[in-house]
Amino acid sequence: MDLEGAENVTKKILIGEEEGSKDIIMRYFKIMPGGHSPFHRHNYEHLVNIERGRGIFIDNDKNEHIVMTGHSLFVVPNEMHQFRNPFSEPFEFICIIPNIIS
Repeated sequence: MDLEGAENVTKKILIGEEEGSKDIIMRYFKIMPGGHSPFHRHNYEHLVNIERGRGIFIDNDKNEHIVMTGHSLFVVPNEMHQFRNPFSEPFEFICIIPNIIS
Protein backbone atom coordinates (compact mmCIF):
# COMPACT_ATOMS: atom_id res chain seq x y z
CA MET A 1 0.00 0.00 0.00
CA ASP A 2 1.43 3.38 -0.98
CA LEU A 3 0.25 5.29 2.09
CA GLU A 4 2.96 7.09 4.01
CA GLY A 5 3.39 5.48 7.42
CA ALA A 6 1.85 2.12 6.43
CA GLU A 7 3.92 -1.02 6.80
CA ASN A 8 3.09 -4.55 5.59
CA VAL A 9 -0.46 -3.57 4.56
CA THR A 10 -2.30 -4.54 1.38
CA LYS A 11 -5.57 -3.05 0.15
CA LYS A 12 -8.04 -4.33 -2.45
CA ILE A 13 -11.14 -2.50 -3.71
CA LEU A 14 -14.03 -4.99 -3.55
CA ILE A 15 -16.79 -2.59 -4.64
CA GLY A 16 -16.34 0.86 -6.09
CA GLU A 17 -17.17 2.92 -9.13
CA GLU A 18 -15.92 0.22 -11.52
CA GLU A 19 -18.54 -2.13 -10.05
CA GLY A 20 -21.28 0.49 -10.41
CA SER A 21 -21.32 1.87 -6.86
CA LYS A 22 -21.88 5.61 -6.89
CA ASP A 23 -22.16 6.18 -3.13
CA ILE A 24 -19.77 3.83 -1.33
CA ILE A 25 -16.43 2.07 -1.65
CA MET A 26 -15.79 -1.26 0.04
CA ARG A 27 -12.12 -2.01 0.66
CA TYR A 28 -10.40 -5.13 2.02
CA PHE A 29 -7.24 -4.64 4.07
CA LYS A 30 -4.73 -7.25 5.19
CA ILE A 31 -2.10 -6.33 7.77
CA MET A 32 0.67 -8.86 8.13
CA PRO A 33 2.30 -9.62 11.50
CA GLY A 34 4.29 -6.59 12.65
CA GLY A 35 2.46 -4.31 10.20
CA HIS A 36 0.35 -1.23 10.75
CA SER A 37 -1.58 1.55 9.08
CA PRO A 38 -0.47 5.13 9.75
CA PHE A 39 -1.97 7.05 12.69
CA HIS A 40 -4.25 9.21 10.54
CA ARG A 41 -7.68 10.76 10.04
CA HIS A 42 -10.18 11.30 7.23
CA ASN A 43 -12.89 13.93 6.81
CA TYR A 44 -15.50 11.17 6.37
CA GLU A 45 -16.93 8.39 8.52
CA HIS A 46 -16.22 4.76 7.86
CA LEU A 47 -17.42 1.36 8.93
CA VAL A 48 -14.98 -1.45 9.69
CA ASN A 49 -15.73 -5.15 10.03
CA ILE A 50 -13.00 -7.52 11.21
CA GLU A 51 -13.02 -10.53 8.89
CA ARG A 52 -10.07 -12.62 10.08
CA GLY A 53 -7.55 -12.66 12.88
CA ARG A 54 -7.07 -10.03 15.52
CA GLY A 55 -5.37 -6.71 15.80
CA ILE A 56 -5.17 -3.49 17.76
CA PHE A 57 -7.35 -0.46 17.01
CA ILE A 58 -5.82 2.76 18.36
CA ASP A 59 -8.35 5.53 18.89
CA ASN A 60 -8.15 9.32 18.89
CA ASP A 61 -6.84 9.36 22.48
CA LYS A 62 -4.25 6.66 21.68
CA ASN A 63 -6.15 4.05 23.68
CA GLU A 64 -5.52 0.53 22.38
CA HIS A 65 -8.43 -1.86 21.79
CA ILE A 66 -8.02 -5.51 20.80
CA VAL A 67 -10.37 -6.31 17.92
CA MET A 68 -10.99 -9.71 16.36
CA THR A 69 -13.08 -11.66 13.87
CA GLY A 70 -16.71 -10.58 14.05
CA HIS A 71 -16.11 -7.19 15.67
CA SER A 72 -17.32 -4.01 13.95
CA LEU A 73 -16.17 -0.43 14.42
CA PHE A 74 -17.55 2.98 13.47
CA VAL A 75 -14.92 5.69 12.96
CA VAL A 76 -16.31 9.23 12.99
CA PRO A 77 -15.00 11.93 10.63
CA ASN A 78 -11.65 13.44 11.64
CA GLU A 79 -11.00 10.88 14.41
CA MET A 80 -7.33 9.93 14.56
CA HIS A 81 -6.98 6.15 14.36
CA GLN A 82 -4.63 3.32 13.50
CA PHE A 83 -4.68 -0.43 13.03
CA ARG A 84 -1.74 -2.56 14.18
CA ASN A 85 -0.96 -6.25 14.03
CA PRO A 86 1.42 -7.34 16.82
CA PHE A 87 0.19 -10.93 16.53
CA SER A 88 1.56 -13.91 14.57
CA GLU A 89 -1.30 -14.30 12.04
CA PRO A 90 -2.58 -11.90 9.35
CA PHE A 91 -5.23 -9.37 10.45
CA GLU A 92 -7.92 -8.71 7.82
CA PHE A 93 -10.85 -6.30 7.71
CA ILE A 94 -13.38 -4.66 5.42
CA CYS A 95 -13.66 -0.90 5.45
CA ILE A 96 -16.65 0.87 3.88
CA ILE A 97 -16.34 4.58 3.11
CA PRO A 98 -18.34 7.14 1.13
CA ASN A 99 -17.34 7.45 -2.50
CA ILE A 100 -15.43 10.70 -2.15
CA ILE A 101 -14.01 10.47 -5.66
CA SER A 102 -17.19 11.63 -7.40
